[in-house]
Parts: sequence; structure tokens; C-alpha cells
Amino acid sequence: MNRTTTHKKGTVQTEWYVVDATGIAVGRLAGQVAQVLRGKHKPTFQYNVDCGDFVIIINAEKAILTGNKKDELIYWHTGWPDGLRNISRGRMLEETPEKIIERAVWGMTPKTKLGHQIIKKLKVYAGSEHPHAAQNPKVLDVNQKPREDSK
Repeated sequence: MNRTTTHKKGTVQTEWYVVDATGIAVGRLAGQVAQVLRGKHKPTFQYNVDCGDFVIIINAEKAILTGNKKDELIYWHTGWPDGLRNISRGRMLEETPEKIIERAVWGMTPKTKLGHQIIKKLKVYAGSEHPHAAQNPKVLDVNQKPREDSK
């Protein structure tokens, strides 16, 4: 008889991954990183437990926006009267590339307490240097490979 095992906070084993965002579309990168942060790539995945891994994204300024997304505006409100603000995605990628990738990944995670816990495991850096070398991160390949049977 097979038994279902449930994980608790202390029994989950986490790993560290590093992703190079050079030449990768922001949305494609965010979707694959969100799955690793959530833990959906593991056979021990559970919806109610944070069983995901840590992800470090380097070279965020070299990520690309496809189509007309550079001209699309991102809106937010400051909470003050007349506080509606906006910025184009292209300008945000130039000025604060970490923020646009964090927003894209946050958009693909659940908006719950667990989602807030998951997004804290994402570390994004504009350059190629990061301070997490002591964790010995593994390289995570997020490039989309063409399928052999689609010819």
C-alpha cells in the first residue's frame, strides 16, 4: 500500500539556482522562474506548503521585451490624492531592470500569504555579480528549446 507523504516547513529541502537573463524575454523568464519558486518542478509539490527553491537572476538589464511591450504603460497609485502614476515598460527596463522582472514574477505567483513568502526567495540583480556565491547555486537553463516533433 502506497502512502501519501505530506511535507511540513522543516522537512522541505531547498536549493539555489542562478539564471542568466541575457537575451531572454521577460515574460518567458518570469513564467519559468515562478514555477521553480513555487516548487512545481518537484515531485513532492504541495499547494499549501512553500516547497520551492531560491532563484537568483543576473544580467536583468539584458532581458528583452518582445513586440510593442516597450511602449505599454504600467500604472500604479501612490495612495495620495491625484496619485496615479505610470511608466512605460521600456523605460522601466532601462532605469530599474530588477523591478520589471520582480513585477512579472509576482504577477505569476499566488496573491496570498504563501505567495508573499515565495516571492522573498527571488533575488534579481542588474549586473553579472551577486552576493550569493556561498550558497553554491546551480545554473538553471530557461531557454526554450524547439521540440523535435514540431517540424
